[in-house]
Amino acid sequence: STSAEIIAFLLTISGWVLVSSTLPTDYWKVSTIDGTVITTATFWANLWKTCVTDSTGVSNCKDFPSMLALDGYIQACRGLMISAVCLGFFGAVFGLVGMKCTKVGGSDQTKAKIACLAGLIFILSGLCSMTSCSLYANRITSEFFDPSFVAQKYELGAALFIGWAGASLCIIGGIIFCFSIAENSNSARRGYAYNGATSVMSSRTKVHNSVPDKTPPKHFDKNAYV
Repeated sequence: STSAEIIAFLLTISGWVLVSSTLPTDYWKVSTIDGTVITTATFWANLWKTCVTDSTGVSNCKDFPSMLALDGYIQACRGLMISAVCLGFFGAVFGLVGMKCTKVGGSDQTKAKIACLAGLIFILSGLCSMTSCSLYANRITSEFFDPSFVAQKYELGAALFIGWAGASLCIIGGIIFCFSIAENSNSARRGYAYNGATSVMSSRTKVHNSVPDKTPPKHFDKNAYV
């Protein structure tokens, strides 16, 4: 159980780091234009800005002017990614407290409940990141395959795959954390010793010894002692 919790903690921390690095990553969607000459322009965008980079490496970026003027899917992706990062932070704190190899958190049953709570938080964090990346990817693919869409078409960027990988690690590690409370309950049940049923003769002996003897005392003659 301790080794499983350590593996779960490493998985969830790795997933949380990947999810956190996805939020400021540039390439959420990418589009490259190649002409007959060497000059190539690369268009890319993330949750905060849209940019274009030429073959010389010079980038011209434009930040999104207002949050209220953004598309609804970008606002939703921002909120979900920020929620995933915050939930992952609290999940890491609870997971560190709930692990059996640490000295804080109380008894084993209390630590198992804390570890289970950490697992649920990490699962929720992974679902937020998975939903955000999937929503953004769905918008890209729907625009790419829409024949009536005449604006610049993009493809999936590297940030989406990093976000999916981090979300998967958080969910897997969170599930392992949740199983720790079941393992702790099973070990607690195995801790009780069963002495077995007493025999019939021993029970009768105990009952006979516990019942006081109410028979009147016998009076013997002095010849009986000879």
